[in-house]
Amino acid sequence: MTKRRNHSPAFKARVALEALRSEKTLSELSSQYGIHANQISTWKKQLLKASPDIFTGKISSSDVDHEREIRRLHEKIGQLTVEKDFLVRVSGKL
Repeated sequence: MTKRRNHSPAFKARVALEALRSEKTLSELSSQYGIHANQISTWKKQLLKASPDIFTGKISSSDVDHEREIRRLHEKIGQLTVEKDFLVRVSGKL
């Protein structure tokens, strides 16, 4: 039995865009990337379905969530740094 491969979203988008351009057939793309033609066709359909969301701003909400998470993690790093520095100072005085 073969192991399932997980492809990055960037890879899927690149393959789907090549399929949309129609410069190569699905079978040519399939042999080039080692992916079944049905999978490429599925990614192409997903790309076409999601493409209007790019211009409506729905996708940017994930970017906002990502920025919030980064800000929260930076705050946590700062807090842990202050706590560490305090504990180092206190333990040095004992």
